[in-house]
Amino acid sequence: LMKVTVPLTVAWFLHDRPLPPKAIEVGIALVVAGVPAILVMQQPDLGTGILVMAGGLTVVLLSGIRWRSIILGAVALVPFVPAYWYFFMNEYQKKRIFTLFDPQSDPLGAGWTIIQSTTAIGSGGLLGKGLFEGTQSRLDFLPESHTDFIMAVIGEELGFVGVTTLICLYLLVLARGMHIAVQAGDTFGRLVAGSLTLTFFVQAVLNIAMVSGLLPVTGAPLPLVSFGGTSAIALMIGFGIVMSV
Repeated sequence: LMKVTVPLTVAWFLHDRPLPPKAIEVGIALVVAGVPAILVMQQPDLGTGILVMAGGLTVVLLSGIRWRSIILGAVALVPFVPAYWYFFMNEYQKKRIFTLFDPQSDPLGAGWTIIQSTTAIGSGGLLGKGLFEGTQSRLDFLPESHTDFIMAVIGEELGFVGVTTLICLYLLVLARGMHIAVQAGDTFGRLVAGSLTLTFFVQAVLNIAMVSGLLPVTGAPLPLVSFGGTSAIALMIGFGIVMSV
């Protein structure tokens, strides 16, 4: 639910102030987004924490902040990466990052999921094995096949064509959401619609990259496809807000 609440809160804070925002206002906005994100990460749930933070960051980016400020901010965060690694990351999270580069180092442990996922996607070929005919998911080789790793099931059963079609549909949703943001009648509507749309797209990219072995495994469901409870509810709330804009 914070994936919706954070963009709304940051947009409310910035919309009636002169844009682009001042440095102090950007700092306050990042704190508003960062506190709930850190609390979620401490559960631990790194994937959802990243998405919560992304919701706040997209509002700041859409507020007209200069690219120079973005680059300087990114550089300033570099020293905190080692600190987060040594003091806040759990051992299983570190192992996921190591296995990203060499899944075969622990094929029956941390590397099992990504090996099975890439095997499923690769075995689908161009057109896939056919709907409900996949072996990796149907025989339970692929963990969480109905939630986080459902893209691997699509790749196995519907092939490259099915995956490409789904990505094109995501791009259409992105284009429609950003069109709504551009056409919004006020700053608040523009910030909210743009940030919720971009957060949706970031979640889709994060999941697809994770399943494909391009990013470490995180608990980010595939929007509109994965089975989910509050994740699906929050997504629909976000879409409802965008449509109301």
